[in-house]
Amino acid sequence: MKRALFALAALSLAAQVMTIEEYEPRSTLVVPRSRIERARFPFIDVHNHQRGSMTPEELARLVADMDRINMRLMVNLSGGTGERLRQSVRVFSAVPNRFAVFANIDFSGVDEPGYGERIARQLEQDVAAGARGLKIFKNFGMTLKDSQGRRIPVDDPRFDRLFEACGRLKIPVLIHTGEPKALFDPMDKYNERWLELKLFPSRARPPDQYPRFEELLAEQHRLFARHPQTIFVNAHLGWLGNDLAALGRLLDRLPNVYTEFGAVIEEIGRQPRFARDFFIRYQDRILFGKDTWRPQEYITYFRVLETADEYFDHDRKYHGLWKLYGLDLPAEVLKKIYYNNALRILPNLNREGFPD
Repeated sequence: MKRALFALAALSLAAQVMTIEEYEPRSTLVVPRSRIERARFPFIDVHNHQRGSMTPEELARLVADMDRINMRLMVNLSGGTGERLRQSVRVFSAVPNRFAVFANIDFSGVDEPGYGERIARQLEQDVAAGARGLKIFKNFGMTLKDSQGRRIPVDDPRFDRLFEACGRLKIPVLIHTGEPKALFDPMDKYNERWLELKLFPSRARPPDQYPRFEELLAEQHRLFARHPQTIFVNAHLGWLGNDLAALGRLLDRLPNVYTEFGAVIEEIGRQPRFARDFFIRYQDRILFGKDTWRPQEYITYFRVLETADEYFDHDRKYHGLWKLYGLDLPAEVLKKIYYNNALRILPNLNREGFPD
């Protein structure tokens, strides 16, 4: 009897000292649940990253995985520039009409006279070599510095020639600026991404090391306004997925701006009624993006967009300790988000394989 009491006490003590990282409650809620293995329509993922040195066998496996989830075309944003870009285009051109490659910026010599003209000319060469757009990574504005150690802001005029070239060449710029606002906030009991900061301390953005969240977004929005002839795709809902009204105001003010929801599906799924209204209202300005190539995670994206399911898990609980709900979007809205909007703004894409 004593032994049993000791065992019970030990179990009780273990439960009391369990950490939040270990806590994995299983919901007792019984509601209709969908299992979607493939997107309802063929889709274009405008936000992905792949190596440009894949073997034919690796490329064949990638295409097979894409087929299983009904991904018709993948945009590889990690194309590089110069010879690296040409190599990436050669690799992915081995499977026609399944991939598009974006170029990137060479930041070397940013302080040198004529830098802006040089990178604009390089972009023209990259587009001639097959690049379908330009990708700006998050270091631009947040950690990138000049030779004097000064932070280079997102709207730095040294890059104006480059963005003007994008408009002239009619290629979109997919730009990642900043991080979720909670990562800039104090790590305290009020921070909804406390678990993420606990598991990944390097993701914190304290004010003594990084610009403020509001400062980064203001710089980005000034850049958009200064180049009205250039199409910008604001990655990750512009980190305004938690404030869709603010994102809507940005889209209303700047018709050259689009957005995509890579790595922020949990923001959409926690506000299904408001997000559904937002997606319907801005159905011509939203693209499908995922960011990381984990085929099993696409199912959550399809479920949020296509179903009316309630109270289900997302793939990375450290992005937010909440459940998701489906938006149950109309078919015509899904078609625009899955492929039609991307076909409209990405140059020289083949419509073969996409419904009318």
